[in-house]
Amino acid sequence: MCHNDSPPARRAGLYIGGHGINGGLTRPSHDRRKGRARDTLGRESARDGRPQIADLDPIDNRLFVLILQHPQERKEALATAVFTRTALKRAELVVGLSWPNLARALGRPVDPKRWAVLYLGSSRPAVFASQREVIALDRRGEPAADQEAMLRGLDGVVLLDGSWREAKALWWRNPWLLKLRRLVLNPRRPSRWGQIRREPRREALSTLEATALLLKHLDGGVESDTALLGALDRLIAAATAS
Repeated sequence: MCHNDSPPARRAGLYIGGHGINGGLTRPSHDRRKGRARDTLGRESARDGRPQIADLDPIDNRLFVLILQHPQERKEALATAVFTRTALKRAELVVGLSWPNLARALGRPVDPKRWAVLYLGSSRPAVFASQREVIALDRRGEPAADQEAMLRGLDGVVLLDGSWREAKALWWRNPWLLKLRRLVLNPRRPSRWGQIRREPRREALSTLEATALLLKHLDGGVESDTALLGALDRLIAAATAS
């Protein structure tokens, strides 16, 4: 699940998780070199009864996607974060509650000024009277005056994955997120995944849907959007058939 929020209310968005321990951080055991990630995903899905996704060639995204997943969300059978991570060439799924900074969460040095975080919180994008589906906010939680400048030159985006309360906990426990550019979504259509798992607000999307919308507008990824939403439709079909 994905959510977005303003600093005062501090309700977080939803994004990715993984396996293994590295320096106290839970990190994914993920190897794309021989397609092992997709094979492992298929076996895990079959074993735990979760909906399976058809084999999908990883999308060659430029914008890196870092999903921080609350530990409790790993137990949720109807989560889409693992599928999202598997579908992208440049993505990381990390499970935990807090990290000292972005570099530690990601596992490599980065410039936080060139990263954004998707976080809805108490913001109400519908009242902004904006036609944009991705909106950059200023420090007051209002739409930034220069949207193009705020959305330009991003290297990556952080998504917070968990229930509304779990995502809020991730936001509170990681104050370094406030140093990133803040984004919210203003989707034209409600969540498709809402047929399977109820979303708390119209602007709240599954992790997979949120990623598709971000890549569509920030990465020139119309094809990525189509591929990810097609995968979501197959997940929905599998979930409703079971």
